[in-house]
Amino acid sequence: METTQTYIRDLMEFLDSSPVNFLAAATVAARLDDAGFTRLEQSAKWSLEPGGKYYVVKNSSAVFAFVAGNDPTAGFHIVSAHSDSPCFRIKPNAGMVADGGIVKLNVEVYGGPIMYTWFDRPLSIAGRVMLRGASPMSPETRLVHFRRPLLTIPHLAIHFNRAVNEGNPLSRQKDMLPVIAMVKEMAEADGLLVGMLAEYLSCEIGDIIDFDLSLYDTTPACLVGAYDEFITSGRLDDLSMVHAAMTALLESENKSLTRVMAIFDNEETGSGTKQGAASPVLKDLLRRITVSLGGGEEEYFRAVANSFMVSADNAHAFHPNYGEKYDPTNHPVPNGGPVIKINANCKYMTDADSAAVFRLICEQAGVPCQYFVNHSDVAGGSTLGNILTSQIDLRGVDMGAAIWAMHSVRETAGAADHAMIIAAFKEFYSSGSGLR
Repeated sequence: METTQTYIRDLMEFLDSSPVNFLAAATVAARLDDAGFTRLEQSAKWSLEPGGKYYVVKNSSAVFAFVAGNDPTAGFHIVSAHSDSPCFRIKPNAGMVADGGIVKLNVEVYGGPIMYTWFDRPLSIAGRVMLRGASPMSPETRLVHFRRPLLTIPHLAIHFNRAVNEGNPLSRQKDMLPVIAMVKEMAEADGLLVGMLAEYLSCEIGDIIDFDLSLYDTTPACLVGAYDEFITSGRLDDLSMVHAAMTALLESENKSLTRVMAIFDNEETGSGTKQGAASPVLKDLLRRITVSLGGGEEEYFRAVANSFMVSADNAHAFHPNYGEKYDPTNHPVPNGGPVIKINANCKYMTDADSAAVFRLICEQAGVPCQYFVNHSDVAGGSTLGNILTSQIDLRGVDMGAAIWAMHSVRETAGAADHAMIIAAFKEFYSSGSGLR
């Protein structure tokens, strides 16, 4: 029980420190630094040592960490997850003024959020800002995290839409614009956001070249339920799996094979970026590790054949109010243990072989596991696993924690599940080669 509480407290701190993908990557990198990992640059020459702890950051939003094994052919045990979550991104030239000097920000939807959950909440801004650097090819990256509430997206009163509770189609361009201020002069609105950024960064307005900024809900993560049995927070999908992978990597040991944590970005928009799972970034990393540890092409292919990946992206918990939406015989529930995700049309990488491997890992870790399969009349999504297998010939399983309200501004999961998943990941990282 104490271990569960410790992990949950740490998860909540991690979630509150990671309101957007860039801050999540920075938080992970800071934890790795504290644990003695060495940061590598892709443009530099690598000299890896068996037992060495290393990590790479890609585009300030993806993190790939590994502990090098002493046998370059023993294989890789990989846990993958993603740093991004559905949200609203701020457009360039964002200031818009309405009657009374009310300033709105022009935003666009990132991913697939449940948009109406964003109404009437205390929102703020976080992300990265690009400043003038030493050369045009090297702008300086600075992170921004306005921790105080700055915005809200006010809902239209029911008096103007009496049918709102019967269904309310939303325009992404009209209905979802957040209010940030009231001003007396139009010119004040034009430079409001950039002026706030310059003040935050202690720089000149002219030094700000561009930005990637998103909105987030400032309400902290917390426990709910009569027995504190649930955790509710923004971005549980997929930062809870990021935290579980990171914690397991730091707390496990395996001298033979190489343990890898791969935190990608842009899963919510299809993974088709240089820092996404559809790119060759992980394949190139694994090949480079093999070469730097003294192996060659033959050793790399042998290592991949001996490898296994856990694609960790959360699953849908059975909803007590909508039982008809779920498969008749597979009902994963919060606090029921890790969920293996299966799809006959290969939206997930799981098959009977990889499901058996993960079930046995859970068994050795002393935790239960569950299955999620879509109701056959309800289309499901996809995730990292099957995308990565188009790049690398890997065995692997798709899994996650059972959560409610996936893609809401706040999601809910079972508190006990998090400790169980960390235990399963630690067992996976510590287990032997995937060679059959």
